[in-house]
Amino acid sequence: MTNIDFSPLFRTMIGFDRLASAMESASRADAGGYPPYNVEVTGEDKYRITMAVAGFRDSELDVQVKDTILTVTGQKQEEDKGRKFLYRGIATRGFERQFQLADYVRVAGAELRDGLLNIELVREVPEAMKPRRIEIRSDDQRVIEGRVEKAA
Repeated sequence: MTNIDFSPLFRTMIGFDRLASAMESASRADAGGYPPYNVEVTGEDKYRITMAVAGFRDSELDVQVKDTILTVTGQKQEEDKGRKFLYRGIATRGFERQFQLADYVRVAGAELRDGLLNIELVREVPEAMKPRRIEIRSDDQRVIEGRVEKAA
């Protein structure tokens, strides 16, 4: 695995230390593939995480959000007692997978259908954070109580 030095980011990007630490942890993260998942864009500011969780019931899955960490956990209940498999290719081991959510991304819902867990995400930027147009006044204008008027 290649180690990447993110220290130049800390020197030149003020206030982006959380982004840099997220990049560092992503570079160190285990790229394990169970359960497999997709992350897709479904619209402007809408996303979906789809996880293949064949064999799991909704009662055996847990989806939680704390701060900006989405955690999906699966814990299979013991049902295989007395069953004898010649070959077992469907994985039923427990898992925990975490996703770092960006600011203002919230989980809109989760649905289990046909062995796929779909988690819908929506990015909702507050009005105060959205771009706003700043009026440029000329030399012969002044601002009085929030209104632009001609200077006398």
